[in-house]
Amino acid sequence: MDLNQVTLETTNFDQSLEFYQTIGLKLIVLSAGRYARFEMPSGSSTLSIHHTDRPVIGNTVLYFEVDNLEHRYLELRELGIEFDTAPTLENWRWQEARFCDPAGNKLCLLHAGLERRFPPWRLEGRSQTKSDN
Repeated sequence: MDLNQVTLETTNFDQSLEFYQTIGLKLIVLSAGRYARFEMPSGSSTLSIHHTDRPVIGNTVLYFEVDNLEHRYLELRELGIEFDTAPTLENWRWQEARFCDPAGNKLCLLHAGLERRFPPWRLEGRSQTKSDN
């Protein structure tokens, strides 16, 4: 099983469209200013935005893993992306920088490496090898 996509709601479609392209997602579907889908720079999952008059913004956080968090954080700040937190090493051993999209959806850039799927507290028997990270 693979995660196909996550769809976020927005009241300002054009602003969200520009935002996700600015942070590095590739636009692959655009439909009448109401729906867009993006590919990630790596992996097979996609992200969609959908225009609505009353978005429901919850406590869900979308995590985008990058190889060099500090570098990507500085690049995005230079492009005008505002962050709530600078890169911080968290007690769960991931380095994270948090921000929001124009609709208020919570986002996180992170670098976890093998810690993402194979932390010291991982339950045994959940995967055969670390090579399928």
